Amino acid sequence: MKSTDINFIERLQRQEEDALEFIVNTYLPLIKGVTYKVLSPLRNDGVMEECINDIFLSIWNNSKKFHGDTTDFRKWICAIAKFKAIDYYRKAMKKMELTSGYTEVDPEKSAEDELIILEDRKELLQLIDLLEPVDRDIFIMKYFLGLKNEDISIKLGLTKASIDNRIYRGKKKLNQKATNLKLGGSVV
Repeated sequence: MKSTDINFIERLQRQEEDALEFIVNTYLPLIKGVTYKVLSPLRNDGVMEECINDIFLSIWNNSKKFHGDTTDFRKWICAIAKFKAIDYYRKAMKKMELTSGYTEVDPEKSAEDELIILEDRKELLQLIDLLEPVDRDIFIMKYFLGLKNEDISIKLGLTKASIDNRIYRGKKKLNQKATNLKLGGSVV
């Protein structure tokens, strides 16, 4: 027996895997939409994918707590998606604040040094925006979210060697673009 519009909730609550497959096929666009709405300011597809996977895992793990019909189910998974996405957004912002907070609280640097660092950071973000989307994601994960190359390779489905090469080539591109734009400071 396969999951259908009528029996998928019961089958999900009995932990039948085809029910999860049915839910992914049916509700993935809805889940993506809810997640995108919350996480799009991060501009990080890796975080969005991880969040979506976590949403479906949460639906699977908490399915026995659901009581209602198909309409209620739709509302229930939207609520799960929204709250998971907000959690991911908060975690990502906290990591970014910690990274930027490091430069703001350094007592050994003068206000002028702090200003230069902030300007370098803005210039670096502008330069990173010029990279290809995959390279941009890698740089943000590596240098702003602090992920290891192995973790990035898993999230993006690439080999570690490919990530290493993209980082090496990306640094060269950023260095050239910084030179061409005659940006000040030590950007790269």
